[in-house]
Amino acid sequence: MDDRERAAILELLTGGEVELEGRMPWSSNATFLGTVTSGEACTRAIYKPIRGERPLWDFPPGLHRREAAAWQLSQALGWELVPPTVVREAPLGEGSLQQFVAADFEQHYFTLHESRPDLYDRLRAMCAFDLLMNNTDRKSGHVLLGLDGHVWGIDHGLCFAAAPKLRTVIWDFAGEAVPVDLLGPVAAVARRVPPLVERLLDDDEVDALRRRAAALVRHPVFPYDRSGHRYPWPMV
Repeated sequence: MDDRERAAILELLTGGEVELEGRMPWSSNATFLGTVTSGEACTRAIYKPIRGERPLWDFPPGLHRREAAAWQLSQALGWELVPPTVVREAPLGEGSLQQFVAADFEQHYFTLHESRPDLYDRLRAMCAFDLLMNNTDRKSGHVLLGLDGHVWGIDHGLCFAAAPKLRTVIWDFAGEAVPVDLLGPVAAVARRVPPLVERLLDDDEVDALRRRAAALVRHPVFPYDRSGHRYPWPMV
């Protein structure tokens, strides 16, 4: 996605008219597929309103803001792992609105790791991204292969907690050095969390994000899960 296309999508997501098509199945929180239009411009989008969230003991209300923070962090890093995402008012109140990814839904992290070594660099970037965000819910099905061949990550509401909560299926790169080209952007986050990310999180979460980035720069190796417990459920 080039800068011009990205800007047009963000303008549409931010200001377009949202019409809901239906609720997405198998989602723990209310998640809707919708169409966003403005004049002749149109895109499908995933809408997650705050009023549809289930209360959680370990995350405050407002998971939709973490969805947007994940997009902002991905862009600040220059990795473009998350589809364009905004926070706005829509038919059911404030929520996140994310461009829908047209993808091959038979593919997910496990199938891609098994059959597509040409995508390993993208999957390593996803792994580093999850370490930074402290992703609590990286299921295999949260890694999508777009119809254009681009690898995307979705469902980032359970990220950015200050306390260590990492749960992910991406452990295949454990023990490998984090690629040098990923470390420069991570070092920038260690120096200063991007303001557009900072404004979406609590102060302790911002500080924890900076510390996780600094730790990854100091010890640039993908970690092991020696406990065997840091997997989400279900895994796909």
